Amino acid sequence: MKKKNNNNSSEPSQRQLRVGEQLRHILSETLHRGHFTNEQLLNKSNTIIISEVRASPDLRHARAYVMSINGEEMDELLPALNEQAHVFQKEIAKSSNLKFTPKVKFVTDTSFDEAQHIENLLRDVRKSDDE
Repeated sequence: MKKKNNNNSSEPSQRQLRVGEQLRHILSETLHRGHFTNEQLLNKSNTIIISEVRASPDLRHARAYVMSINGEEMDELLPALNEQAHVFQKEIAKSSNLKFTPKVKFVTDTSFDEAQHIENLLRDVRKSDDE
């Protein structure tokens, strides 16, 4: 018996996941090439990692989760990335076979900070159990 796909769920579809991964590759390649008018991005684009891209269900919007290798300066880099979003969108239009080019918004990826916080909490619990 097939499991019925519920459209009301918050889980992304296979297509959203596939498009998100394709967009992540395109955005990463664009960062690596570094054809920006923003001086800050020209100097720091090699320190930015795009960890995930989540596409909306209609594939017209995408949220790119980014972080810096050295873990700092995201307050300055994030506005620069969003200011240069048109450069990324131009590359997406050229490199993808999507009907519509998604509007990309860059946001800070905090998942690694959250994972580190959980790890520290678990370490504290282990220490208190040993005592």
